[in-house]
Parts: sequence; structure tokens; C-alpha cells
Amino acid sequence: MKHTEDFKREAVRIALSSGLSRTRVAADLGIGKSTLAKWIVNYRPDEPASGPQADLARENERLRLENRILREEREIPKKSYPVLREPKAMRFAFIHGHRHEWPIERLCQVLRVSARGYRAWTSRPACQRQRTDLKVLTHIREHFALSNGSYGRPRMTMELREAGLDVGERRVGRLMKANGIRPVRTRRHKMTTDSHHQSDIAANLLDGNFLAEGPNRKWAGDISYIWTAEGWLYLAVVIDLFSRRVIGWAASDRMKKDLAIRALDMAVRLRNPAPGCIFHSDRGSQYGSHDFQKKLLAHGLLASMSGKGNCFDNAAVETFFKSLKAEWLWRQNWPTRRQATTAIFQYINGFYNPRRRHSYLGGISPLAFEARVA
Repeated sequence: MKHTEDFKREAVRIALSSGLSRTRVAADLGIGKSTLAKWIVNYRPDEPASGPQADLARENERLRLENRILREEREIPKKSYPVLREPKAMRFAFIHGHRHEWPIERLCQVLRVSARGYRAWTSRPACQRQRTDLKVLTHIREHFALSNGSYGRPRMTMELREAGLDVGERRVGRLMKANGIRPVRTRRHKMTTDSHHQSDIAANLLDGNFLAEGPNRKWAGDISYIWTAEGWLYLAVVIDLFSRRVIGWAASDRMKKDLAIRALDMAVRLRNPAPGCIFHSDRGSQYGSHDFQKKLLAHGLLASMSGKGNCFDNAAVETFFKSLKAEWLWRQNWPTRRQATTAIFQYINGFYNPRRRHSYLGGISPLAFEARVA
């Protein structure tokens, strides 16, 4: 790279007046120490720099340079922290990717590698392992986007293996960590179950057994909530415990019994279950109401309710709500209930039922599981 005369004179002036070592100045300016030394030998000042004004100018220049160095040393670790414990090849790759943001010498200093080692790394051809890592990383980025940014290491490994890549969880985890690819999880809580009512409480027929021998043997339902700028949006769902597929759902701005009834009606229209199918829920007033129990009786469904204060008795539906919120709804704010309802429809019918991998199902989606056992 050819440097201008102004740049050379400025580099020499900093080296002579800043009070820093020539090695430090050369590293900060991205030039070789021998090059700086040659410029200093050939330097001819236009006029002698002396007096109070000259001393003040040199001190200001030194402080500006120190401030820039401190700012860089503060900002670089924020991005480089995940790769500080990685092998040198990963640190060299980080330096190469951020070489336009900070001086290479400063990056090498923060990441505890030598500039000579980095230059040697850039000049040697990539090994087979590095080429494979780049290929796998490309697929990871693609499938991470397709999963709405929700897949961690186990499910991502399943996706890549299904795509024909022979990779293990350790390699996938290493590449995701080194490149800052990780699902974001947040949690808020609002009680929605009102068990202080005068309606009848059904026995707990499931008794914690969420395994079903076939479809339409055991269903589970519950109600949750989503915050929007217009207020709370309440969501009722019905899940077939055999495949964990959402077979019925309804949303409303009011948490009344008709919300649970509409979700149940959708499930019945879709599945038309035979008499004897168990419908399990919590002890909420919506599920204990006379109208809802009448609906269950009309369709030949057996009512089952969780134990008092035991949220684990309906864990399958609670898990769905957690996935829906963490993987989809909590990623952004929802101005209206209508927009949130549309997003829920897209999640259930566009991702959760047809695509999302479930550990319980052996790493396949609910629809794929039902098709396999059909």
C-alpha cells in the first residue's frame, strides 16, 4: 500500500511528539516498525516545534491517540468475547471478518494472537476442516432463519442431518457459539386460571400420563395470553397428546367460556373423535362451566382436570405456549390484537404443526409423525 507524504509526516510527528513507543505507534497506524523508522530518518521538519503552544499541541495529540486506543480496546471485546477461548483459527477468522472496523494489530492484541500469525493464516489455503465448517455454517444460517431463530444445537443438528450433512452436535454448537447464533429466550408471567368458582371439578383421568396410544385418545386444552398495544389477547388451544398437534384454537380480547368452546368446536370439526376421548384441562372457570361441560358430553368426550395448584398436570399445553411466545410472539411488539392473531395463525399452521421438530416425537414435526403412523 502506497502512503501519501502527508500521512508519512503525520506518522512521524506522532511518533516524535506523542510520547508513545515507536512499536506502539506503528501498530496503531497499521505500518511496520522498520517503515516508521525509515520515515523518521528521512523526516525534515518545516520549522522547529518548540514553545508552550507546541507542547500543548503535542499533549493534545497524545491524548487523542490514547483515547482512540482505549475506545477500540473497550469496543472490541464486546464482539470478540465468544471467540476468546476458541482455537487460533477461529480468532484469525474473527479478525479477518472485522479488519475493516479496527486496526488488525489492535484486534490481534485483544485476541492474544500475533499479527505475523494472522498474516500467515491469510496466506495459507483453507484446510478441509475449515472448508467443511464454512459449508456447515452456511446451512446453519439458512435453517436458523427457517426456524424463526428458535433452534438451538440439538434441533439444528437434526435439521442438518436431514439435509444430508454428516455433523455432530459438538461441531454445530461450536460454530453457532463462535458466530453468535443462538435463540433468544425471555419470559413474562400472568395468571389466567381462575379455580375459585362454583362449577363442578372433574377427576384427573390423565394423572400425569401424557402418552396416547393413538390419535383422538387424549386431548388437552388451556388458555394463555399475549400482550398487545390494545391490551391482552387471550388464546385457547386444544392439542392431541398423541402427536402434539394443535387441532383447535381461538383468540379473543375476553377470557370467557365461549373462547374455550370455540377452540373445542374447531378440534371436533377437524377430528370428529369417537366417544371416550379424554379432554384434559386445568380447573379454570371456562372449562368448568355448564356450557363447556355440556359440549363435552354432546361429543362423547370425557372431562379430566388437573390437580389443585399443579401446573405440571397440563405440561404439554404449557410447553406449547412457551414455544409460541419465546420463538414467535416475544420477538416483537404487537400494535393490535388482529396482528397478533394473524401471527398465531402463521405460527401454528406454517411452522409448529408442519415443520417444528419435537424431541418427544423423535425429532420430527406433528404432521410428519401422524403421516408416519397412519
